[in-house]
Amino acid sequence: MKVMVQISQTPALIGMETTLGNLTISQPPADLQITTTPGEWNIHQPAPEVTIDQSRARAAYTGGTYREMSQRIYSGVEQLWLQGIAKRMEQGERMANFHKPGNSIGEVYGEDWHPVSYPEVRGPASYDNVDIDIKASPVQIEYRRAEVHIQVEQHKPQFQYTPSSVDIYLRQKPSLTFTPQVLDEQV
Repeated sequence: MKVMVQISQTPALIGMETTLGNLTISQPPADLQITTTPGEWNIHQPAPEVTIDQSRARAAYTGGTYREMSQRIYSGVEQLWLQGIAKRMEQGERMANFHKPGNSIGEVYGEDWHPVSYPEVRGPASYDNVDIDIKASPVQIEYRRAEVHIQVEQHKPQFQYTPSSVDIYLRQKPSLTFTPQVLDEQV
């Protein structure tokens, strides 16, 4: 009799499971605080100084002030007086030449019946009797520049890391089996 041994073997099986690692990086946005002071214009222009002198126009209409009117009357009376003296001298000369025709007393003094006009108390009339003087003031400009203030608060990056893992385990144990078999030789 012969004995035969049958050997059967089961290999070992190793299992591996991996979990991937994870890296997350986040950074919150920076906090900005922006304040602006607007620019400012200050423009100032004083009103112009306007001087209107209408004293000559008033003198032409009404005679002007009492002093001006008195001055014109005084000047006019002086001229009338000088003209009266000149007229009397002319009449006297004509009377001295009484022998000439037209120089009789009635003719010389007969022409002297018109009244002597009073001196003009008003000033001369003219289109240019009103004086206008305008003094413009320069424009005053002040400017304040706009200002921008920026404040930044940064935030650091935040890291989150989950490491990878490897699980190793034995899925199947190795085995070795011996099975004896008896062979029959009689055949």
